[in-house]
Amino acid sequence: MEDQQLIPRQGNYKKLFSYQKAEAIFDITYYFCHKYLSKGDRTIDQMVQAARSGKQNIVEGSAASSISKETEIKLISVAKASLHELLVDYEDYLRTRKHRQWEEDSIELNKMREIGKTHNETTYYMNLISTRGPETISNIAIVLIKQVDYLLYKHLQSLSNAFLNEGGFKEKMTRMRIEKRNSR
Repeated sequence: MEDQQLIPRQGNYKKLFSYQKAEAIFDITYYFCHKYLSKGDRTIDQMVQAARSGKQNIVEGSAASSISKETEIKLISVAKASLHELLVDYEDYLRTRKHRQWEEDSIELNKMREIGKTHNETTYYMNLISTRGPETISNIAIVLIKQVDYLLYKHLQSLSNAFLNEGGFKEKMTRMRIEKRNSR
């Protein structure tokens, strides 16, 4: 344990698939809201902020990871909750305008799930939505949000297991201090 640092470098959030997809969701949402919602509609700010919060809390959680797993868990949970809020906004958009939300076994949903498994780049999705209408864009966003939700759920499981097996920062400090003292 001699080479272990008390405070390791913070996590690299840009490598997380959940962050990459959350960034795409933010960009899609920004585009969607400013193109298809009426100027002055409060929903624009709410949807953009929910998308931003989903993305930014992954960043903050990653930055806090070196010191506090508890804080990281809380921030990842906030990201998850923000994206759920955004999910409901997209579902509301479809329902209130009598648009179709892709059914569980639909060709479109299955195709989008496959695309979502292989693409994380914002540019890919922005090119994809640039030729689609609001109904399709909403459905694409819903699929991506659900995929990020699953990734964040798995992330939270991993963080919980690591905390249970390794403890938190204070426990690490104590362990390292005792090992250093015993090695003298």
